[in-house]
Amino acid sequence: MPPALPIDGSCRCGRVHLHIDAAPMMTMACHCRGCQRMSGSAFSLTLAVPSAALTVTGDTVIGGLHGEQVRHHHCDHCKGWLFTRIEPDPGFTNVRVGVLDRPEAFAPFIDTCVAEALPWATTPARHRYPGFPPPEAFGPLLAEYAAMRTD
Repeated sequence: MPPALPIDGSCRCGRVHLHIDAAPMMTMACHCRGCQRMSGSAFSLTLAVPSAALTVTGDTVIGGLHGEQVRHHHCDHCKGWLFTRIEPDPGFTNVRVGVLDRPEAFAPFIDTCVAEALPWATTPARHRYPGFPPPEAFGPLLAEYAAMRTD
């Protein structure tokens, strides 16, 4: 059962707060080496939310590997990785599940970049991709996740 809205979270030091007031779109565990290094773990676990539904209170800085399109936001003080935005905005923002007040409610729905996964790193994800899902897969994946979250 998904948690009731809103969904809240914060960085480790508590100086940056996140508030989500719309249903999540999908959860993803990315196993690429970049996410392994940025998260300091086997994968980064992400909750995709509608960009307009995310309110951020506090100062963030851009960090990690970034380019003209990808912006990884971190707390200005504790440097915790909070969320990632893509420019121009595709309509969603990827929030790190570990910063949420109830992270246990958001198991991975898809695994991405499993070709780079550590051999012992497994999740309960329903779908696994060697890289990223093809663009035509996203519509059906979003619909399946939405249906699963309302069951």
